[in-house]
Amino acid sequence: MVAEAFGEEQEELQRLPDHRFNAVLKLERRVSHDGLVAVGGNYYSVPDRTRRIVEIEQLPDLIRIIDRGIVVAEHPVLEGYRQYRIDRRHRTGRPAPRTQERSMTMIGRIGDHVPLRSLAVYKAIGASLAMEGRP
Repeated sequence: MVAEAFGEEQEELQRLPDHRFNAVLKLERRVSHDGLVAVGGNYYSVPDRTRRIVEIEQLPDLIRIIDRGIVVAEHPVLEGYRQYRIDRRHRTGRPAPRTQERSMTMIGRIGDHVPLRSLAVYKAIGASLAMEGRP
């Protein structure tokens, strides 16, 4: 039955194009407190966009993160689940120049890596707790 249907439709079928077809899946995600977005069960870093809603374009081999029409990050798609892709430039507090080579990227599972933060963050938390009279 399937062979008969194929035989009837075969003359109408067209060849696939020689070039690759880049299908794009568009999503919206909220950036976590740690500067990450979740896509497909994995986590990708975003530079300084904490708790903002960003647009995600997922291509077959690339995750593109867009904030207000500007591409702020691109990452290769990770295989599996609960993997992290963290661009160290996203943790410096300042944007990296375009001419700079890509910095090393960390990949791992939950708990493997701790986000880099300035010690001033922890100093401010300690001062706030001290003002409240907490140890």
